Amino acid sequence: MDRIALADAIVARLNTTFSEAREQWNCLGRIPSAIVDDLLPVEVTTSVHGAFPKSDRMMFKSSMKERKHVGAQMDRYDPLLEEIVYAFQDERVVTLIGNITGMADLEPDSQLYAGGISAMSKGAYLRPHLDNSHDNKRQRYRVLNLLFYVTPEWREHDGGALQLWDDGPKGAPRTIASKFNRLVLMATNRQSWHSVNEVKCDTARRCVSNYYFSRSPPSGADYFHATSFRAEHGRGPSDVMMRADNALRTTILKLTGDKIFKNPHLYKTSKPD
Repeated sequence: MDRIALADAIVARLNTTFSEAREQWNCLGRIPSAIVDDLLPVEVTTSVHGAFPKSDRMMFKSSMKERKHVGAQMDRYDPLLEEIVYAFQDERVVTLIGNITGMADLEPDSQLYAGGISAMSKGAYLRPHLDNSHDNKRQRYRVLNLLFYVTPEWREHDGGALQLWDDGPKGAPRTIASKFNRLVLMATNRQSWHSVNEVKCDTARRCVSNYYFSRSPPSGADYFHATSFRAEHGRGPSDVMMRADNALRTTILKLTGDKIFKNPHLYKTSKPD
């Protein structure tokens, strides 16, 4: 299937779950989010999973903040992966998700800044964090994360679950399992602390990711921050170290742009932005 046919299927499924997804999104007292299960025909999502490269062909990120493999240079991989990534950037999909979330000026990102594909093997994790507030050129605010989980027979006790810290990193997380064929929509703003708990099984948890951006700040007030990590429940020396690192990188980025810290996670292509 090409991206148009994939987008056709995504639009059809979103239309059938529109009211339920919108109700989830508008639930008060938590990070805006919605779950859409059975997004694509099973055989299609199975093919997407099978198209993933071996993890050693992806960029490995490993620190006390995160441990995962990621890929954005889509022309290095099976063409189906590029098609599914960009299916979520189809104008019809973007408009429909805008209607579900109430966000009127959503823009996808053809450069896949921090998007693309990811694989998390046994022992992988993401500590609680806020995503970088802007796109690569600091012209648009990052406002929405789309996570499409494609690993067959994934069970909640396998770990690798998305955790939304509705009360901040000192509270308790709300856990969303990385169920096969599940799409999760999640707001990204100054309060949307989220993490991925440790993968416990030998199978890699695989995910297709997109971010949507906006020219307007979601809260109405201008802000900027680098990707900011915390320790679970805000405890221990690692939390102190992460908070200091967050403040330093945010300050440097404000003063120097990307002259010192350059994020290599971009799709480098001659295609127009």
